[in-house]
Formats: sequence, C-alpha cells, structure tokens
Amino acid sequence: MKRSLKNNPFVANPLLRKMEKLNRREDKLLIRTWSRASTIILTMIGHTIAIHNGKEHLPIYITDYMVGHKLGEFAPTINFGEHAKNDNKSRR
Repeated sequence: MKRSLKNNPFVANPLLRKMEKLNRREDKLLIRTWSRASTIILTMIGHTIAIHNGKEHLPIYITDYMVGHKLGEFAPTINFGEHAKNDNKSRR
C-alpha cells in the first residue's frame, strides 16, 4: 500500500541525521545502515550507502535515477546458485 502524500517519505532518523551531517561538512564517507525500508531522497545523491542484506553490507552509490525507490531494492538478499544437472523431476 502506498504512503499518504500528507506524510513525508520514510527515512530512518539516524540515517537522515548522518546524511545532513555529511552534507554540512561536504564529506563523502561510507554510511552503514540496516534500514532497507528507507526511501531514497534528494539529499542522498552522490553518497555511498552500505545496505545490509541479511549477511553483509553491500555498498551502493546513490544516483539521481534511484530517487523515490527503497534502499532494499538495490541490495539483493538471495543469490541464485544454479539448477541441478541431473534433476529427473524437471524433465517430466
């Protein structure tokens, strides 16, 4: 379900505070976050954010095309291995 237009987009408070602090200092440090539900906003453009995928933090560089999407969309949680070579069930 969509978030109401009366509300601002959801961004975790610690993440927002860190972004504002880096923008004031004009610094480009890596920020680690576990908040996959946070929406990418304009102040995040140009920063690198390490998003947790359940096992490790994946560094993602934020560009202008990502604005409006969620952070979790860019850090996949499942890596597909491959299909079994001699799986007789799939040959029916």
